Amino acid sequence: MADAASTGSSGKVVIRNIGLLLSGDIDRPILDADTIVVRDGVIHAVGKEADLDTIEADVLIDARQTCVAPGLIDSHVHPVFGDWTPRQNQLGWIESTLHGGVTTMVSAGEVHLPGRPKDIVGLKALAITAQRAFDNFRPAGMKVLAGAPVVEQGMVESDFKELAEAGVGLLGEIGLGSVKAGAEAATMVKWARKYGIQSTIHTGGPSIPGSGLIDKDVVLEADADIIGHINGGHTALPEAHVCELCEKSARAIEIVHNGNERVAIAAAQAALQLKCPHRVILGTDGPAGSGVQPLGILRLIALLSSLGHIPAELVFCFATGNTARIRGLNCGLIEPGRAADFVFMDRAQHSAGRTLLDSVQLGDLPGVGMVMIDGIVRCGRSRNTPPATQIPVVVGAH
Repeated sequence: MADAASTGSSGKVVIRNIGLLLSGDIDRPILDADTIVVRDGVIHAVGKEADLDTIEADVLIDARQTCVAPGLIDSHVHPVFGDWTPRQNQLGWIESTLHGGVTTMVSAGEVHLPGRPKDIVGLKALAITAQRAFDNFRPAGMKVLAGAPVVEQGMVESDFKELAEAGVGLLGEIGLGSVKAGAEAATMVKWARKYGIQSTIHTGGPSIPGSGLIDKDVVLEADADIIGHINGGHTALPEAHVCELCEKSARAIEIVHNGNERVAIAAAQAALQLKCPHRVILGTDGPAGSGVQPLGILRLIALLSSLGHIPAELVFCFATGNTARIRGLNCGLIEPGRAADFVFMDRAQHSAGRTLLDSVQLGDLPGVGMVMIDGIVRCGRSRNTPPATQIPVVVGAH
């Protein structure tokens, strides 16, 4: 399981005895079901065990009344090549993040590459290479959507067409390169959108050499698809400006672990008050100066639920179904036809919370007992979370 994309098939997998099934769908976050049937890495059926075809399973998993949720999605990471980050000179950070329940990562730019090329030919070459590399290499099965070029002055429409034709589907954070003016950014966002490339804009104060302040007016004028780290990465805009962005823009509201926590809560609460919680997505914005955060998404969920007073089942949707729908991913939701990417969780041992959701709403991290990607078990009990009260077990396999 260590290195590459899964080359085999999961066959028929039956997951039974589920105590709590989180759907990832913010309109219906909890499903009245206790069994999932997977065929060849894809969810085939969800419901009550008595109503489903569970015989002749290649793998049978007893969830032991624990929670099953869609694998978490980190909407904002900065990979480079392989499972190594030069920002912290650390190996294995992606595999370690799997132990935090994350099954999919989305790059916001490969900006930490030493000597990152900033000429137009070089930045396009880097994006295409990163896209190809992570399409071929999946650490511990993790899905890494990479190849997110940082736009620079001098790019023209044909550059975006070329990138799209080569398979690049993302732009790195606008503002990390030489393009910082709203009008200039808006032109490039429109070119990207024309060719099916999704854009993200840096929000707040500078984070790395070469970046700069991107204020609310630039964000609004640029109109990128994702308001990247709306709570700053690290330094946030004034809280009033962040709330204004939530109100005046219809784009995705991305909240990150490596930002201002007070403003993170304010942004999430603003989205609820504006009746647009489906716009909220979560990321870590790591690796970064503050390090690698294998539990960053779980910590952010606990923060928003406990101090933001948002029901935990809704916050889990921010990190799963919301991101999947906004990013156009075939995961993040428990429904037939979606990728069988799951995280099995339970309340941490000795948590004051009576249930998993209670414990998260009290600010405790859940214990991860198993992670599956494409219907294949990628890890058992997490080495990074506190130990779960109960963990699922594989009770039968051909």
